[in-house]
Amino acid sequence: MAAVLDKPKPRKKRWTYEDYYRLDDERRYEISDGELIPMQPPSPGPDHQDEALELAIIIRDFVRSKKLGKVYIAPLDVVFDEANTAQLDVMFISKANAGIVQKRGIFGAPDLVVEILSPGSIRRDRYEKQALYARFGVKEYWLLDHANQSLEVLALHDGAYVVHSATGESGHVTSKVLRGLKVKLSDML
Repeated sequence: MAAVLDKPKPRKKRWTYEDYYRLDDERRYEISDGELIPMQPPSPGPDHQDEALELAIIIRDFVRSKKLGKVYIAPLDVVFDEANTAQLDVMFISKANAGIVQKRGIFGAPDLVVEILSPGSIRRDRYEKQALYARFGVKEYWLLDHANQSLEVLALHDGAYVVHSATGESGHVTSKVLRGLKVKLSDML
């Protein structure tokens, strides 16, 4: 009797930034360790966009006044390496790190990243992206949670994030990367 061999399982495609860049698709994606991940939802809602814009303006005004670097908003590709690309809501890149800004996107780790939590993105933003950003050395990670009316500032310490500053409802947060910056949560919600 002949032995029945199992057919090898087809390998999943390992996506790279170049594969993603060549997609002829209007949807937004991220790449996490070579896996193509559709953004959920495909487009943020008005509250999300309003909060991202308000926070970006506050950070940008501070950065401009001190001539510290540049602030960017989504959609803009951030390519950490060939197999990890993300769309960040708001990001700060210091003058010292300006070389990562290229015509097609950001190629390297921003100094500070902000994510606005949405119901469909909580797990990805709070856990998966947090691990990704820590792995690639993003110095500071902010999480704005409209539903829970909270803002957290996480600072990278020995390869992991620790809470630097946090507030709910009417308080404010401070930044470790942008020393002197205070942000009131009520200015964004």
